[in-house]
Amino acid sequence: MKFLIVGLGNVGNEYAHTRHNIGFDVVNAFVQKHGGAFRTDRLAYVADIKWKGKSFVCVCPTTYMNLSGKAVKYWMDKEKIAPERLLVVVDDLALPLNKLRLRPAGSDAGHNGLKSIEEVLQTREYPKLRFGIGNDYPKGMQSDFVLGKWRKEEEPMVALKISKAVEVIEAFATQGINTAMNLINNQDIKL
Repeated sequence: MKFLIVGLGNVGNEYAHTRHNIGFDVVNAFVQKHGGAFRTDRLAYVADIKWKGKSFVCVCPTTYMNLSGKAVKYWMDKEKIAPERLLVVVDDLALPLNKLRLRPAGSDAGHNGLKSIEEVLQTREYPKLRFGIGNDYPKGMQSDFVLGKWRKEEEPMVALKISKAVEVIEAFATQGINTAMNLINNQDIKL
């Protein structure tokens, strides 16, 4: 059983550990926990993980957010992975900081990375793990907020949620999406 785990983000030091790059941070934490290492490969940083009889191809696209679909499609085709065994980890403004939400399908909700994936795959029917980043910013400042670094007081919650998100990826692969959704979707994550 093989899974494609994709973290969305932008390459480059100026984007590292910003809200918009939380997908990269979650997938990186999953790879580190399971003793893997990323290599630079076609359109992405890629790591292969074997755990509990499952294979994981972990991908952080190097195409920039708006072209994420190109990398996702390439790796799905190369590894022969069906859409229901793809999991895309993404930041979400509409969810508060204390929430993670897993869904088997759904809209791009205005997220350019998801929009690109939907256009290339020609479907919304693939699992997404949304990492709530909140929307605590002044009117007109969405871009600065999303591309900004976490505030000092947010960092403990972010670290906790990254480890929770890693557990969701594990549950998704070993127990199925319904069990994984039950574990996390209605939980208010607390420090």
